[in-house]
Amino acid sequence: TPVRNQSTPLPEPRREPRSPGSHEGHRQSGGEPGGLRVGSEGHRQSGGEPGGLRVGSEGHRQSGGEPGGLRVGSEGHQQSRLSRPGATWSPSSFIVDDGTRVDGLNLGAVVVDRVNGSVFLFYALCIHQPQPCVSSTMLIHSRDDGQSWSRPRNLSQEIGLDLFAPGPGLGIQKRYEPRRGRLIVCGHRTLDLDGIYCLLSDDHGENWRLGGAHDFNPDECQPYELLDGSLVINARNQNFYHCPCRILARSWDAGETLPPENVTFDRTLVDPAVAAGAVVTGGLVFFSNPANDTHRVNLTLRWTSAKGISWWQRPLQVWAGPSGYSSLDVMEPWDAPGEPPTLYLIYEKGRQKSIESISLVKISLSGSL
Repeated sequence: TPVRNQSTPLPEPRREPRSPGSHEGHRQSGGEPGGLRVGSEGHRQSGGEPGGLRVGSEGHRQSGGEPGGLRVGSEGHQQSRLSRPGATWSPSSFIVDDGTRVDGLNLGAVVVDRVNGSVFLFYALCIHQPQPCVSSTMLIHSRDDGQSWSRPRNLSQEIGLDLFAPGPGLGIQKRYEPRRGRLIVCGHRTLDLDGIYCLLSDDHGENWRLGGAHDFNPDECQPYELLDGSLVINARNQNFYHCPCRILARSWDAGETLPPENVTFDRTLVDPAVAAGAVVTGGLVFFSNPANDTHRVNLTLRWTSAKGISWWQRPLQVWAGPSGYSSLDVMEPWDAPGEPPTLYLIYEKGRQKSIESISLVKISLSGSL
């Protein structure tokens, strides 16, 4: 697995002036992707050629639903492909269709094995009970950079959980010891049976098992790895324990355990209880969320050293208005040769409500786009 030299922090990121077609893209609501659920993922193809950027979401055939929930209508995973990362979109297409279920397919997480180029997409079926269907954790994978996908595989018995909602966002592949190369996907259960749970694979996604768990009330979460090899899980604080801010759980054994003494509440990361984005690149951790203690507004990007010493200085406001779920990913030099290292932020955005559109922001980490 190629690992970028992360000993020298990158220059402070800056957002380029808006330029139609090269900076920010929008997908309007009205039955296409109804809300951000799976997040973006840039990766290499298994043959070694650079892959494009892939974005997945729940798709809703009917509009409506509560902000951030979007539970009305039949849902299915869609994917959109970028031929030139961040510039132009191919048409979206369904990769999983759950038929006529009103509340069927839900949420999701994507993880890429950089050793063999496999892409894994996790999602939940019938997670909101009671329903005339069995709740299940499902997995599909692609071996050809998202051109085709496997049949869905039910992981519920394998992982020993009847209710599990992956993500939403990205899983990770560990770059440092312990357990370098391990695939990790984290998520939560239901509002009644909530908590952080992580799924682990040490054989490139062939088998999955349950790792560390917390049984109090964090919710949707995003894992990332620090330079010392520790795992951090940045989680939604559903019931605002201690503060309207993010919960941080840390594991020193690659997700095997999540000790209660390693759980903290970061009051700097003000949050209205929402899914947020986090990614590590160039020795820095980037974090995105609507930075407000009560409302989903003020989509903000923060960053800090990946050494885990200090947190989130000099935030950048991306959108002052209504904004909801977000996800972050980075296109590294080995992902797109000749392209500068680039951060991609995809988020729910609107002028009256946060669910009016899905917006993609391309942020230069080198000062050029």
